[in-house]
Amino acid sequence: MPSNRRELTRRICIIAVLIAANIVLSRFLSISVWNLKIGFGFVPVVLAAVLLGPVGGAVTGAVGDFIGAIAFPIGPYFPGFTLTAFLTGLWYGFTLKNSRGWPAILAAVLVTEIFGSVLLNSFWISVLYDTPFLALLPARLGQAALMGSVEIVTIRLLDRLLPRLRRSLTI
Repeated sequence: MPSNRRELTRRICIIAVLIAANIVLSRFLSISVWNLKIGFGFVPVVLAAVLLGPVGGAVTGAVGDFIGAIAFPIGPYFPGFTLTAFLTGLWYGFTLKNSRGWPAILAAVLVTEIFGSVLLNSFWISVLYDTPFLALLPARLGQAALMGSVEIVTIRLLDRLLPRLRRSLTI
C-alpha cells in the first residue's frame, strides 16, 4: 500500500493510463471473431502487474474489461469475462512481480491461457450463447496456443524495457 497521497496518486494515474491502453488495444487493435480474440490487450495488464503487483494487474484487467465492454461493446456485457480479466491480472501479478525468468513467464502464461482463456472464457461463451462447452474447446485451444506464444515472447521483450520504464515512472 502506498505510504503517502502523492504515491497513491501516481499509482492511480499509472493504472488509469494502462486501463486506457488496455481498452484501445483490446477493442480497436485486436481481431475478434465470435468466440476468438487475438490481440495485445494483455500488455497493459502485465505492465500493471509487474509495476504495481497483483492488485494493480487485477484492477487494470477488470476495469479495462468493464469500461471497454460498456463503452465499446463487441457483444453483450457479461460479468464472467470481467472476472476472468480480474483473475488474469491477479495471477500475472503473483507470478511476474518479483521474477520474470522463463519459469515465471511460462507459469503466468500457461495458467492464464489454460484456465482463463480456454476453460473460464469458454464456459462464459457457452453460457452466454447457449453453445455446448466441448464444441468450443478445439478453436479455443488453438487461440490459446497462438496467444500463449505471443504472450511469452512479448513479456520477455517487455522485461528488457522495464528498468527504463521504472526509472521514468520513479516506481
